[in-house]
Amino acid sequence: MKRSLKIFVVAAVVAAALFSTFWFLWKKTRPVKVTYAIVEPKRDTLRQFVVATGKVEPRDEVLIKPQISGIISSVAKEAGQMVRKGEVIATVKVIPEMGQLSSAESRVSLAEISLEQTRREHIRTETLHGKGVVSDEELEQSLTTLRRAEEELQNAKENLEIVQNGITSRYKELSNTQIRSTIDGMILDVPIKVGNSVIQANTFNDGTTIASVADMTNMQFQGKIDETDVGKLHEGMPVKLTIGAMQNVELAAVLEYVSPKATEENGVILFEVKAAVTVPADVFVRAGYSANADVQIDCREGVLSLPESCVEFEGEKTYVYVLTSDPEASEQTFDKREVQIGLSNGIDTEIVSGVAEGEKIRGAKQEKQ
Repeated sequence: MKRSLKIFVVAAVVAAALFSTFWFLWKKTRPVKVTYAIVEPKRDTLRQFVVATGKVEPRDEVLIKPQISGIISSVAKEAGQMVRKGEVIATVKVIPEMGQLSSAESRVSLAEISLEQTRREHIRTETLHGKGVVSDEELEQSLTTLRRAEEELQNAKENLEIVQNGITSRYKELSNTQIRSTIDGMILDVPIKVGNSVIQANTFNDGTTIASVADMTNMQFQGKIDETDVGKLHEGMPVKLTIGAMQNVELAAVLEYVSPKATEENGVILFEVKAAVTVPADVFVRAGYSANADVQIDCREGVLSLPESCVEFEGEKTYVYVLTSDPEASEQTFDKREVQIGLSNGIDTEIVSGVAEGEKIRGAKQEKQ
């Protein structure tokens, strides 16, 4: 009894395996039935764009640098604040160099000694002039020498003040220890802190940047475009900017510069383009936002169009498949027809000739059975 049961189970398993195999082979040998979506040509407006990638930046960005070396003693502004031309951004405390300080102090001492001697000589000359011993010319020369000695002492004292403080008391309103903005705008960055050492801008050194200030109402798109598209561009073309960080915001711009010289990046030849951006009053665009610029190079209105997926390319010729069977029939039949195409926007393409309105065209595959 047990043996018969085992034989039955094995036979059942073998039969099931054979049935599955035959079923799989039968399914594989069945003809595949493919159906297609049916589309009709429609009148539409087609626009062709060239896309440039880049970023939006202020047209004018100024780096504020000190005119004297020292240590930052105070910072009056921070990034994001508006600043007017002439406003103080930071203050620099001068740290005198010991050699210069000693030389300046010595110069003051020598000037005081010289002035004291010149003053005594002038007093003697005045006394002799009063007695008629010294001429008027000698008195005038003595007075001139005294004034020169006084001026030399004043210059020596001012030089000492400059070495010690970076400015003289006589010109304190022109102090270059106070770093001021040179334009109206927004402070984009203040890379220094209180206690940092700074170097003045000179012939041999760019100097330490105290702050960067820019006019955020005058923005510009700067990007790169491929060499295959640069020949289609010219100044004055309308541009539509989309900024990835700003959802549902499109900015209008006008192309104003196409570089005459290419640059190579990772083996790709690119040309620089710039566009003047119009920023609405209620939109704030931050410096450095990445953006895509769509430059419209062509536009056709009211043309007959089809999805580009409906068009088949064979060499230099283009074809579509026109439905010849009843749209409700289970079997679809098509007639291959040559057409002439025009402008394409990457999704739809213009049909110049070969197809009329109302005809039904084969689209993408829908299903397989």
